[in-house]
Amino acid sequence: MSEETYDVVVIGAGPGGEAAAGRLSGSGLSVAIVEEHLVGGECSFYGCMPSKALLRPAQAVAEAGRVPGAVAGPLDVAAVLERRDRIVNHLKDAHQVPWLESRGIALRRGRGRIAAPNRVQVGDTTLVARRGVIIATGSLAALPPIDGLAETKPWTNRQATVADAIPASLLVLGGGVIGCEMAQAYQGLGSAVTLLEPGPRLLGREEPFAAEQVEAALRRTGVDVRIEAFAVRVDRDEHGVEVELRDGELLTAGELLVAAGRRPLVDDLGLEAVGLSADGPLQTDVHLQVLGAEGWLYAVGDVNGRALLTHQGKYQGRIAADHLLGLLNTSLVYGGPLSPRVVFTEPQVAAVGHTLDSAQAAGIDARAVDADMNSTAGSSFVGRGEPGTARIVVDENRRVLVGATFTGAEVADFVHAATIAIVGDVAIDRLWHAVPSFPTRSEVWLKLFEAYGL
Repeated sequence: MSEETYDVVVIGAGPGGEAAAGRLSGSGLSVAIVEEHLVGGECSFYGCMPSKALLRPAQAVAEAGRVPGAVAGPLDVAAVLERRDRIVNHLKDAHQVPWLESRGIALRRGRGRIAAPNRVQVGDTTLVARRGVIIATGSLAALPPIDGLAETKPWTNRQATVADAIPASLLVLGGGVIGCEMAQAYQGLGSAVTLLEPGPRLLGREEPFAAEQVEAALRRTGVDVRIEAFAVRVDRDEHGVEVELRDGELLTAGELLVAAGRRPLVDDLGLEAVGLSADGPLQTDVHLQVLGAEGWLYAVGDVNGRALLTHQGKYQGRIAADHLLGLLNTSLVYGGPLSPRVVFTEPQVAAVGHTLDSAQAAGIDARAVDADMNSTAGSSFVGRGEPGTARIVVDENRRVLVGATFTGAEVADFVHAATIAIVGDVAIDRLWHAVPSFPTRSEVWLKLFEAYGL
């Protein structure tokens, strides 16, 4: 057994862990980061990056088809998969490690387990942390308790985003972000997709109009969308999978993708050694200190369950690092369900803050106004003729934005302006003077303010 001593030890080299380690090392602290699998984490190799690589080609072809004179043609599936492989560097992290090395961060490969306060065991080595330990282990796909499901070894996001071939048919369990994105991606790449959502609609946390538009688009592209469809049994044989629904209907496909939520990666972390439970996400205070181990243990990213989004993991990494450095940081006022978020389907859904329903449920005197994304001169050039809606949710008492949603072709970047307005508590009367350029689609803000009555 050997010991190594650092100021801070980070368990998990995904976006949150990297952000924390980089900020700490940049401030002069010695840092070790422990990673069992790939430096860069789920998002780089099995999530955001490969999924967008699978989605973007069909969307680019669709946009070309909306521009008179542009040439749109069938997808080259082999080329799409090859480009995806290059984006994930063929599931090797050699291109990620130099970032750590350039900042003097020590990388220790293996499973990190907490042995005692401020002590992390990695194989035969104990890493001693003078100031603290940060857990940034992320999450994995959750499997719902459906008879036979686990035994059939279904796809999760990990298999779906890096598959070597496109199955002739695909069943998708779950109509959240991953389910909708992968259903559209695989349908566009030639698979016959059936999407099963047990709830009353897709994308349950977003505005109802956003769910309706995404569902309509999926159906237009050929996806068989089933709402309030409950799977009760799953079997697999040499021909593929069979799913039995609650009403007795049997569905078959070459593959089955489960996109029914995530679970925090707290297994085998040694939490019991310091009196903590490994049942569910780690509960944290506003500085991301783990409750029951304040003063030395932090948890950032998916593992704390606050907001399962890469950008929020990075944001939390900075907050935890600042607290360890003794710097003033604000509480997570803008985290959790109010985080900016994007569904990269076609139409895209870009949202931040409250929906109208969630604002009213929170006791806010909320009013929503809508505008057509096709109502600007800029829509003649991008997303031409595609359905889309912009909505702002206004706190009538404070006259500030508390939510915004944009749907349509290529609207992902619209959400940041709304995020700034919400985080900055900018008065809506002041926003009227932020004049958007002509002819851009950002003039939809003028349409929204006019609809509000400014």
